[in-house]
Amino acid sequence: MNRYIQYGCGLSAPVEWINFDSSPTLRIQKIPVLGLILSGISNANFPKNVLYGDIVKGLPLEDESCDGVYCSHVLEHFALDEFRTALLNTHKILKPGGFFRLVMPDLELLIDSYIANRNNGQKDAAIRFMRSTLVALETRPSGVRGLIESAFGSTRHQWLWDERSTMMELEEIGFTHIRACTYNDSSDAMFKFVEDEERFQDSIALEMTK
Repeated sequence: MNRYIQYGCGLSAPVEWINFDSSPTLRIQKIPVLGLILSGISNANFPKNVLYGDIVKGLPLEDESCDGVYCSHVLEHFALDEFRTALLNTHKILKPGGFFRLVMPDLELLIDSYIANRNNGQKDAAIRFMRSTLVALETRPSGVRGLIESAFGSTRHQWLWDERSTMMELEEIGFTHIRACTYNDSSDAMFKFVEDEERFQDSIALEMTK
């Protein structure tokens, strides 16, 4: 039986795939009474087929049990050590010859945009750059808001990558046949069910095998 895994799926959970997310909101949603309360006040209700799972801690899957793995705009939310652990755990669950495809923001494009804006005389080029990275804080959360963000996680990015440095990390883990890819260009038709063309825009997109 073929098995295809998406982690960090958010609200995009095609039934053809096994979908995991590590959001604390998902954990609460699956608690009987609290889940009902949350569903009434939240706009981010996860589909019922989304399972709780954290790729950094390790998904509840056997080694070399997955034909394909996919993640889109997930890895940039990890610190450097977490990023490397996530790649290692991805490599472990993938079958030899299986495909892994990833999409995440492209640091090089963000930097090029900053330089272009600065060269065009935009005085706020640095401010625009920092906002575009989603790494910096404009206002430090405090009080109740700060406690909630600390408990439920943050949408801010933790570490950004360009294509060459990402490929280097993947090679060190042991992935092979690493290539830049585009939306729906995989030879494995299963990825057509999980990919979103908009997520590929201004992003690093890579495909590789084990």
